[in-house]
Order: sequence, then structure tokens, then C-alpha cells
Amino acid sequence: MLYKLTFIFSLLSFIPSCSQTEEIRSEQIVDEPNNQDIITYLALGDSYTVGESVDFENSFPAQLSTKIEENRNLQVNTTVIAQTGWRTDQLISAIGSRESADYNLVTLLIGVNNQFQSRTFSQYETEFTELLNKAINLAANDANRVIILSIPDYYYTPYGQSNGDQLISSQLDEYNNFAKSTAKEKGVTFLDITDITRKGLDEKELVASDGLHPSGLAYEKFVERLYPLVSTRLKD
Repeated sequence: MLYKLTFIFSLLSFIPSCSQTEEIRSEQIVDEPNNQDIITYLALGDSYTVGESVDFENSFPAQLSTKIEENRNLQVNTTVIAQTGWRTDQLISAIGSRESADYNLVTLLIGVNNQFQSRTFSQYETEFTELLNKAINLAANDANRVIILSIPDYYYTPYGQSNGDQLISSQLDEYNNFAKSTAKEKGVTFLDITDITRKGLDEKELVASDGLHPSGLAYEKFVERLYPLVSTRLKD
């Protein structure tokens, strides 16, 4: 695994964490110079981007970076801005003054904690739109470099079955439908991975050991759909 990682997050608990304390740390793993072209990748989100309850190498940003390097003569420099428990407003705050950049790829997966913490849907509508605009700006104002992933459905986990009902799914559908329509308006690709997580009760290996988050195998299935979209956008 050659990719260089910059982490900007802290691992708290799983989705139900409501802590307002942000403990952000940065860490870099720098590789020896090589002759490969470099791709810069920014992953924005919450626990689903961090890979809560799995090793970071099994998160979808890490698996995607590895797959790019294994299949293309490219080195991936990956930056993660994500934290377990983050809502849209907290991700906006974490992005802060980063108004523009030249990332080759930006992924955005956010919103489950807005739903879980019973924030108003109008808040999500406003702040998701702002985050999408920020994502485009960070991708050199190129909407083709941005991919939105749908929100996983945690109702189809042991935690969801014990602590919720089908309303979770219907609300997450509303969030995802808005994200999809907003992405279309902006010319951004929307990738639906929610159906993968809705197999979590029948295919228990898709759920992490905490009984709530996706497993490394589930993230691998995310990447199986994500990589072909990314590959077409990468320079030769």
C-alpha cells in the first residue's frame, strides 16, 4: 500500500455519539519518492468515511486508494476529513476556511447523524447543498471530480432492529433522494450503495463487530461500484 494519508478526524463512539467536542488530529505517512504520477483524493464525511469499527485500511477511502494504485500507475495522496458522529454542520465547520483546492477526486457521504439526532430536514437541505458546493470548489470547481455516496441504512443492523423501526429507512430515503436530486442539478455523480447495507440482516458479514456500522466486506462492495466511476475520471 503506497498511498499517502492525511487524517483529520478523531474516533469517538458509533453514530449515537452526541458529543460536541471536536478533537481533530493530523497525521501523515510519507512514502519515498517514486516516478508515479500522483492523484489527490479528499474524502469528506462521518463514521462511514472513517470506517468506524474496522481498521482504517478496510474503510472505503483506503480500499479505493489501494485499488487505484493496484490497477493504475498512480500514487494516491488521500486526505480524510471525517469524524464519527458528525452532522452536516460539523463537517462544514471542520472544512473551515478551505474555500478552494485542486483535488483530483472528492467523495462526500454525510447526513445519517442529522437523521439520528432528529435535526430538521430543512437543515440538511441547506447544509448538504453548502457542502456539495464546497466539495466542487475543492475539486478545482470541476463537478466531474466529485462523487456523492448515498447514506447507508442502519435499520438493517442489530442495533437498528433493537433501537428503531422502519421509519429510519423511510427518512433515510428522503435524505438520499434529496442528495441525488441536488447532485443532478450540480452535474455531480451520485452513487447508491444503500441497497448493499439493506442486506445486513440476511448477510451478517456485511455488519461490523459493533452491530451497527458496515464491515470491511461491505466497504469492499462500495468500492466495487465506486472504482469504475473513479477510474474513468483519472488521468492516464
